[in-house]
Amino acid sequence: MTEETGMNRRRLLLSLAAVAAGAAAVARPAVAQAFPPKGPVNLVVGFAAGGAADTAARLIAKKLGDNLGHSVVVQNRAGAGGNIAHKLVADAEPDGATFLLGSIGPLAIAPHLMQLPYDPERDLAPLTMGVNFPNVLVVHPGLDVKTLAAFVALAKAKPRELTYASTGAGSASHLAGEMFNQRAGVEVVHVPYKGGSQAMVDLLSGRVSAYYSTPSTAAPHVQAGKLVAIATTGLERPSFQADIPTIAESGFEGFNATNWYAFVAPARTPEAILKRWNEELVKALQAPDVREQLLNIGLIPAPGSREALRDFIAKESATWAQVIRERKITAE
Repeated sequence: MTEETGMNRRRLLLSLAAVAAGAAAVARPAVAQAFPPKGPVNLVVGFAAGGAADTAARLIAKKLGDNLGHSVVVQNRAGAGGNIAHKLVADAEPDGATFLLGSIGPLAIAPHLMQLPYDPERDLAPLTMGVNFPNVLVVHPGLDVKTLAAFVALAKAKPRELTYASTGAGSASHLAGEMFNQRAGVEVVHVPYKGGSQAMVDLLSGRVSAYYSTPSTAAPHVQAGKLVAIATTGLERPSFQADIPTIAESGFEGFNATNWYAFVAPARTPEAILKRWNEELVKALQAPDVREQLLNIGLIPAPGSREALRDFIAKESATWAQVIRERKITAE
C-alpha cells in the first residue's frame, strides 16, 4: 500500500465515522421524541388533592390516558402558592414525560412580587390554556347588601372598616380585590389566608366581610342563604352563574380578573413533543364529557394554540405587574 493510498483510506474511514456519528446524532432525538414517552407520564399539579385544579387535572389526565392508551398520573406538589410544582417541572427532564397544570399566580403574578428560583418565560414552554373562570364576590349577609353598588356605598361610608379574604398575598383573589379597590376608589382591607378553606370559614362566621371566591367553593353557601353573591369578576356571565351580574356590567366597564389554569412543559422539550401534547390536550378538553364535567364544577374549558397561550400569559403578566406597582403590593 502506498503512502497516498493509506492516506486516502484514512480519510475515507474518518468520513465514514463522521457520517456514522451524524446518523447516531439524528437517531438519538428520534428515539427521545417517541410519543407518548415510554414509562410513566406525570401531570404535576401545584395544589393539594380535592381542589378545583386537582379535579380538573384528574379529569383531563383520564381522558388523555384513554385516548393515548398510556397512563397519565397526576402528582400533587402543593406549597408556596404553586411555585414548588412550577420549579419541579422547570427542572424536569425535557423528554415529554412530565408536564404541569400551571396557574395564574406563579406564571403571571409571582414574578412581580418575589425572586423566583426559575423564570416562567424562559424555563417553561406553553402547551395550551386549560380552563378559566371568574371569581365571585360573596359577602356576609350581616352586611345587608344585595348589589355591588350597595357594597361600594358601604365601603365609602366606612373606609377601611370592611375586609376581604384571599387565599394568600399575590393570589388571584387578592389581586382581584386590589384591582377593584383601585377602580372603585374604596379601601376594603385585605386579609390573607393560607388557603380557601380557612378564608371561607371566617367569612361564614362574619370575621371578614367579603371574599373573591372560586365559584364551586361559594355555590353551596350561596344556595343555602349563608352568603350573598353580588358580582363575578369576568367580562361575561358564565352559564353556571347566569343570574349573577359581572363587575364590568355593574358600573366598571372592562373590569376583568379571571382565574385560570394552563398546561406548560419544561422549556427544552423538543418541538415535536410540545406540538403533540398541544394536540392531545386540546382534543381532551374539547371532548363533550370532559367539557360537561368541568362546567359542572365551575371551570370553563378554553383550549387553544401554544402561541395563543404565550400571548395570553404575557398580557396577564403586564396587567398584574401594573396593579402590583400602583397598589404597592408586596409579598407577605
